Amino acid sequence: MAQLKVDEPDIEPKATEHVPEIIEMIQGLIDKGMAYPADGDVYYRVSKLADYGKLSGRRIEDMQAGARITINESKDHPMDFALWKASKPGEPTWNSPWGPGRPGWHIECSAMSRKYLGDTFDIHGGGKDLIFPHHENEIAQSEGASGCTFARNWIHHGFVTIKDEKMSKSLHNFLTIREVLADHHPEVLRLFVFSSHYRSPLDYSENGLKDSAAGLERIYSCIAAIEELSGSATTAAHISTNDGDKIRGLKDRFIEAMDNDFNTAQGLGLIFETIKDLNRLRQQLDIKPATADVTLLQDGARQMTELCRIMGLLTEPPSEYLKNQQQGELSNLQISPDEINDLIAQRRQARQEKNWARADEIRDLLLKKGIELKDGGEGTTWKTVS
Repeated sequence: MAQLKVDEPDIEPKATEHVPEIIEMIQGLIDKGMAYPADGDVYYRVSKLADYGKLSGRRIEDMQAGARITINESKDHPMDFALWKASKPGEPTWNSPWGPGRPGWHIECSAMSRKYLGDTFDIHGGGKDLIFPHHENEIAQSEGASGCTFARNWIHHGFVTIKDEKMSKSLHNFLTIREVLADHHPEVLRLFVFSSHYRSPLDYSENGLKDSAAGLERIYSCIAAIEELSGSATTAAHISTNDGDKIRGLKDRFIEAMDNDFNTAQGLGLIFETIKDLNRLRQQLDIKPATADVTLLQDGARQMTELCRIMGLLTEPPSEYLKNQQQGELSNLQISPDEINDLIAQRRQARQEKNWARADEIRDLLLKKGIELKDGGEGTTWKTVS
């Protein structure tokens, strides 16, 4: 998590350290008539919560006892779920007013969130497989105990898949984050994840990560090129009002996308659209560009950096990131920047002498070594290719 630059939580509570709070919440539900003890267990009465099923869209009368619901004659209703379970041999056990036992599957989440976040908090999330019964039962417990809204917003993410099959230990088709980061920069993984809407399945593939690596390089390269610009006060500005307004409006459009159910895919689409515009406008600048034009592009680059950092991207100086990536790629190709630049200089000399055969020979030699050349108005540049 540290490598991914994920902030550490302020508090990491453990259920085993909050059994008194759990027992207190259960007793409160019993006192309200929303729960009842039965043979050492305690069950929640789902019939007492009028809108039970509101998160999942299920209705009590339509639900049948499923795999996670034990048919038990001690229950008032088949859908009632356990808040406290009587002890069984070999299980951890705590004393309670209803006898020795342990908390049910859901109650610790309600008790701990209430202690640290209050009766109501802003965002609750998890995998979409937790919507029912886990999160539905958390709502029932918490709102039954407090009479307040439990969570204002819910974020349920789709599954990670490999070749459209859910990643899981049982299928032996899973990777750890540590394994992925051994071969990929942390921001590449972040970009890969945010390229899909969080509710959608995320199909993991090496090609997908390579595409994300190329996309991240595009972002860094655009910012780096703009940072190198300097303007002239004597040159007239050429960037149109429409282009200027579009660049200046990026932040508002990005926020609108993110406010649309945290739509990072749409937000990134706007980022890459802006990169295309910035690169086009930069390439159209005069040899001595106007200060106003350079200022507009640099403002656009700063705005884009600010927005990318919301997603944990562009956290490194662009020139440093590109240099480090280039060195890493060259170490695999066994060729140094000095050797590449020397061959480019030889090729430039050959072209000046109109020795096209030699120029093409050098270009093809570098391409075989994984180096692609690109001739442009600013000279010859190169990049690694797989």
